[in-house]
This record gives sequence, C-alpha cells and structure tokens, in this order.
Amino acid sequence: MSVFHYKFDVRWSDIDANKHLANSSYVAYCAQTRMAFMNKYHMGLKELSRWGIGPVILHERYSFFKEIYADQTVFVTAEISGMSEDASIYQFIHKFYLPDGTHCATAEATGVWIDMMLRKTTTPPDDILEVLNEFKSENTKVLTREDLRELPFKPENVEAFHKQGAFAWRKNADENNSPETSK
Repeated sequence: MSVFHYKFDVRWSDIDANKHLANSSYVAYCAQTRMAFMNKYHMGLKELSRWGIGPVILHERYSFFKEIYADQTVFVTAEISGMSEDASIYQFIHKFYLPDGTHCATAEATGVWIDMMLRKTTTPPDDILEVLNEFKSENTKVLTREDLRELPFKPENVEAFHKQGAFAWRKNADENNSPETSK
C-alpha cells in the first residue's frame, strides 16, 4: 500500500474573502493531485485517449479541520479508499497536510471510468487496475452499483426556466422581497 502526495504552494488566487484556501481550491487541488498521480503512473491524457476511457467524478465531500493560508505549502495525498471488483467504480481519499504534518482537511471523491465513445461506465485496462491496487488504503472497501444509487443527491428535473418566466423582470416580486416592504 502506497500513498501518493503532491505539493502545492498556496497562491493569492487560491484564497477567498476569508483569507484562507477557498472551497473551489480544495476541489481543484484534489483534481490536480489525481491527474498528477495518473500522469506519474502512465494513465495520463495520452494513455486515456489511446484506451478510449476517462475518469468521471460523481460525488465529492470534504471535512475541514484547520485553515490553510496564502503562501503556505500544502501536501495533498491520494489513496484508493474504495473500488468495485472490476474497478469500474473507484473512490479516492485525499488528505491535506502542512509540512509539519498538521492534518488540515480530508476529501473523498467517488467516480467511475467511462468509455469515451459510448459515454457509458466501463472497466479500465489491467494497467490501471494494477496501479489502483498498489495505492489501496488500509481500509479499502468494495464498492457496488448500490453504493452509487445511495449517493445523497438524485436528479430532480423542473419545468424549463424559459417557460417559467424565470428570466423576466418582475417588479412586484422584487418589491415584496425588498427590506423596505418587510418593515
């Protein structure tokens, strides 16, 4: 069991109005860590194109423990915390650490491999399976389609917005929500 890590120097553009690492930066850092991992182990864009497959993240969640600020260095790890028997479904766990070992955040990303032509879930080649197996965490769980069905959010289609008049200016609606009318 190996752990991959990637180093980031937090830039001014990575922070938010609260002067700490922005939520969107956590997402970007995890994605970059996964791509660096894939590139290092010969699963980069060139190889993915040749195989005709791609990774798709379906769900991500985060827990934050300590703030990360501009000009700090942060290390983001990548391990496989879950995988289906055929490896078509995978789950990464990412941990954010300062150089002194302080654990700042943890992220979990669940995804599938898709056939880029058919746009359907597929099994990755053995080359990928071999690498994923090497980076399994100590507590790797076996994922199934049921795990995907149990993800917390489901699609809830609504009437098309142009049919709802959602883009029309409604003076009365705005007046009713203004601070002056709520007195």
